[in-house]
Amino acid sequence: MTSKRATVSYGGPGLRFLAATESGHAVAFDDETGDTGARPLEVVLGALGSCTAMDVLSILRKKRQPVDWYRVRVEAEQRDESPRVFTAIRVIHELDGHEVEREAARRAIELSATRYCPVGAMLAAGTARLSHWFLMRGEHPADDELAHVVTLGPGAPVAGTRTGTGTELEAGAEPEAGAGVPSPERPSFTAGGRFSA
Repeated sequence: MTSKRATVSYGGPGLRFLAATESGHAVAFDDETGDTGARPLEVVLGALGSCTAMDVLSILRKKRQPVDWYRVRVEAEQRDESPRVFTAIRVIHELDGHEVEREAARRAIELSATRYCPVGAMLAAGTARLSHWFLMRGEHPADDELAHVVTLGPGAPVAGTRTGTGTELEAGAEPEAGAGVPSPERPSFTAGGRFSA
């Protein structure tokens, strides 16, 4: 078993803190009043997105998949009462690469979610239902393809791929018949199936 550690020091004013990692990097934290650093839970989402992105890109490179562009979006729902934990988290892997094989992308995301990413494993072991999706970007927004890869955590259904285009989902339709993805699981879309910034 390996030990990890971080040191958090008051940096002031207000509620500004600086976290120093074991690897020698610093992260600034603050509340909305001071606003000189990230909020702690924002960094949790960033850590989840970074963790799974590193896995997925490494796996796709090993499979010699030509990824032209890659971004991970993380959306979360948070309880209103304290402690304000996340109850649902959606991780959306957006890929652009006309020669990337859909099954290779799906499998890379599945491996990260179920085997490699420790941040995701810790979150899914708690109160959050964690779902992974991928969006293969087409030449035009109407050509985008959205697929559900896996959901983990409390009350998660059996893993399976569910597909539908961004346009169908943006219009409020469910993915293909029988998929049964509840609406809170679906990522948020803007016109044309692209994610909002």
